[in-house]
Amino acid sequence: MRDLSGIVKAYDIRGVVGTELDEGSARDIGAAFTRLVGGPAVVIGHDMRESSPGLAAAFAEGVTGQGIDVVHLGLASTDMLYFASGRLELPGAMFTASHNPAEYNGIKLCRAGAAPVGQDSGLSEIQELVAQGVPEFLGARGGTSERTMVADYAAFLRELVDLRGIRPLKIAVDAGNGMGGHTVPTVFEDLPVEIVPMYFELDGTFPNHVANPLDPDTLVDLQAKVREVGADAGLAFDGDADRCFVVDENADPVPPSAITALVATRELAREPGSSVIHNLITSKAVPEIIAEQGGKPVRSRVGHSFIKQTMAETGAVFGGEHSAHYYFRDFWRADSGMLAALHVLAALGGQSEPLSRLMAAYTRYAASGEVNSTVDDPAARMRAVADEFSARSGARVDELDGLTVDLPDGSWFNLRPSNTEPLLRLNVEAPDEGGVAALRDEVLALVRN
Repeated sequence: MRDLSGIVKAYDIRGVVGTELDEGSARDIGAAFTRLVGGPAVVIGHDMRESSPGLAAAFAEGVTGQGIDVVHLGLASTDMLYFASGRLELPGAMFTASHNPAEYNGIKLCRAGAAPVGQDSGLSEIQELVAQGVPEFLGARGGTSERTMVADYAAFLRELVDLRGIRPLKIAVDAGNGMGGHTVPTVFEDLPVEIVPMYFELDGTFPNHVANPLDPDTLVDLQAKVREVGADAGLAFDGDADRCFVVDENADPVPPSAITALVATRELAREPGSSVIHNLITSKAVPEIIAEQGGKPVRSRVGHSFIKQTMAETGAVFGGEHSAHYYFRDFWRADSGMLAALHVLAALGGQSEPLSRLMAAYTRYAASGEVNSTVDDPAARMRAVADEFSARSGARVDELDGLTVDLPDGSWFNLRPSNTEPLLRLNVEAPDEGGVAALRDEVLALVRN
């Protein structure tokens, strides 16, 4: 019996290898997951971290020990695992800690068809079953097989977004020694896109920089390369390549909200009148543009399980988050940074303007980005901020996910507690940079007391 309470997060399982997550716990989780989802087989992929093959193999032992077969993908990006789960109609497990440092690893789980498994949709049951002790299966063990699907994955993405007729582009790509280095060469093979590769060598120690493009410091090398080679754009992938960040020809970062609006516009041109999901931290330009394009904007909580559930309920064609997660109905409602990147390059290569001018139409407001504050009592600080702004004339307050406050001058902010740390995360948007700075500082003064 094991206590997984320290590593079961809102959307996945994640912890320090050896002290929090080891092969024994991976084996038990595999057995419990199999009990939860059943099915003829489970498909398993892993990233390039040193601990990933061993953890994946132990998980597979837990699966086969319950009489269920295993299909091993070997090295995979997370969205490639989702592809395999969708194409094969099998539940899946991806071994990765995404953008976390090298000492971490984790497991992202899904049901058949890439349906999410989060705390409210299976992880709690897995945690409880492991704590009680997974019952022994007395029948025959399941079998194992290996299947390489990177070429199938690449071909499917290229069917969804056709780049064959675009003008030639030069694109710098920083894979951060993560799984983008495995998938990008196959996806872009024989397309009119010259790839300038950076850190494509798979190395789970991340010798060049952490694979977390949310951190502006990790974009510095990519920005320098874009300037050096005169690239039309730059792409940066996180460790498991399910998120993609974009910089323009001037090496300026393109906000994920602007990417959401661009892809939404393209998907609405293909399917007019469709619903598009945006989480409550994306720029308010996103629902404005969706509506202007004849679509139906649908607001959601932050997090892939909420986005995917809302997509299923509404039949939405696309969904986007402020953190550069992009979800596609035709990709089993799963998120794919690679598919979002293909949309950006198709839009860029389908006209003559540089990326900065193309994206200007989708960027209407100034934003703070995420500002984190470590606090002793997040709930008390949230109440203090809510009390202050609820009393203001014209302020609209809601608590769909944390605290969101809309102010009469067109500015707004969201304050949310972290799922895993004693942090409050603040995002502010306003008509201009001065408005962002003033509102940010006012809220932070209340948060930090």
